[in-house]
Amino acid sequence: MDNNLFKNIEKKTGVNMKDVFELANSVQGANFKDEQTVRNLVRRVSQIANKPVPKEKEDKIVKAITDNGQSLDFGTIAKMINKK
Repeated sequence: MDNNLFKNIEKKTGVNMKDVFELANSVQGANFKDEQTVRNLVRRVSQIANKPVPKEKEDKIVKAITDNGQSLDFGTIAKMINKK
């Protein structure tokens, strides 16, 4: 992929692409029915996006993913974090 593209994304979002790729690699083969695994992923996305997530919202996100078998990716968690 074009390195300039990633640099532009980093500038616009403030999100380090290396962190995004590390997160993507960590979710491969992860057990999304395991509450602690999902909780750790939600916290990591929150940290990468520099968006604090209140405990109550974290609990709702984790429950939605573990109970409903919702597919999990960076975008899904980011949307949940940004929901008001």
